[in-house]
Amino acid sequence: MPHESRITSHPSLPLRASESRFTSVRDVLRDAFTQLEHINTPSAALAAELLLMHTLGRNRTWLYAHPEQELDAAAREKYFSLIARRASGVPTQHLTGHQEFWGLDFEVTPDVLIPRPETEHVIEVTLQCLGVASGDAAARRDAELRIADVGTGSGCIAVALAHELPNARVAATDISAAALEVARRNAARNAVDARIEFVECNLLDALLHQSLATSHQSPPFDAVVSNPPYIARSDARTLAREVREHEPEFALFGGETGTEIYGPLIAQAAMLLKPGGILVLELGYNSAEHVSRLLNASEWNDVLFTDDLAGIKRVASARRAR
Repeated sequence: MPHESRITSHPSLPLRASESRFTSVRDVLRDAFTQLEHINTPSAALAAELLLMHTLGRNRTWLYAHPEQELDAAAREKYFSLIARRASGVPTQHLTGHQEFWGLDFEVTPDVLIPRPETEHVIEVTLQCLGVASGDAAARRDAELRIADVGTGSGCIAVALAHELPNARVAATDISAAALEVARRNAARNAVDARIEFVECNLLDALLHQSLATSHQSPPFDAVVSNPPYIARSDARTLAREVREHEPEFALFGGETGTEIYGPLIAQAAMLLKPGGILVLELGYNSAEHVSRLLNASEWNDVLFTDDLAGIKRVASARRAR
């Protein structure tokens, strides 16, 4: 989930388009950056670059190798139209339709949460807990693991883990049928769709039903991972408008306090994990203490909290007691 941040509105600035004297790659980039920076658009330089790359169908290397390349009127019109929409608060990823995560390319639409860099910590911790980062990494990487990704959204966690673990099978759940369609396309885009099952349900409900229907079998999963909704409803006004106005509410808000979803999720994971199986959860700001209490139970051991680059406890991991 995105970090909470306080962003205020700014006076609008008329955006110049194709009639401008700015016609080269260098000039239009400088002009777009100035306009976005004037209204305090987050990551203005990056947005200007990504939107020009998208407009021209070129990569960053090409842009900087051809700073004097002239843009025709149609390209300038298209580009500054995108800049105007970005200035109005539409996320860059919704304008380009893409976001990189774990070195992979993901389709992004308003139906899913935009993958964030901090969620890559979930992948790192999961691989570490599974032993993929240890001395027997090769053997564990090739193991036939079963993983559940709860609230898959764009599918970024499920796809990244399937990409890293070539023999793993992943069950990816979400309450949104529209989100699951995006996730299916992302699995196919990254050639892991044959090993991911997409399930429309709340949390792990459908997987629990399947498990109970075959109660003679042992719990089916080696790992349960999730980046759940964890923002408090009362904090909605503190979110950047890009988040508040353009990303799906069901993927953002985890109840009045933002922590309500962790209890049911942890309880369900305990029923579906094999003895020694792992649970990995992304955490919201100030939710570590609440999650720590939930994991302080006989079902769990090896509880660990991992900080992100800002020093915030970002990921909780625990192992199902044997």
